[in-house]
Amino acid sequence: MNKTVQREAILSELRKMNTHPTADELYAVLRPKVPQISLGTIYRNLEDMANRGVIRKLELTGRQKRFDGDASPHYHARCRECDRIFNLAAPRLDEVDKLLASLMPELGCSGVYLEWSGLCPACREKEQQLQNQKAKEVEQDEKREVVSLSAVRTGR
Repeated sequence: MNKTVQREAILSELRKMNTHPTADELYAVLRPKVPQISLGTIYRNLEDMANRGVIRKLELTGRQKRFDGDASPHYHARCRECDRIFNLAAPRLDEVDKLLASLMPELGCSGVYLEWSGLCPACREKEQQLQNQKAKEVEQDEKREVVSLSAVRTGR
């Protein structure tokens, strides 16, 4: 298998994934499909494609690099509960983009990466269920307390 075929397999698989995988995660998915591919080949190709703007490289201090097959301008959010990275479905923040772009030359920056923090839809749903459960428990406790006070007053 030549380099171009491997590169296309990497890019194709990355674009199918919406999990913003690490090179290791992508390797685990590709290895059964392309047995001769190496982890080094994946790393080199991902770096090259990111440098050429074909894909996006997501890297934060202290975290493993992740990759996004969608190179179009968009924001990412990291779930504070499960640590998953997901595309943020929010309108583009043009004023923020303009401000960041104006600061880049002044700060000597060649790029900027803005990541939002919050809860992914799945964790938000779990949190809502927990809040609902706690509210029900509090309501039940209050009802028991009223019944107990009523029993004390009536001597039961």
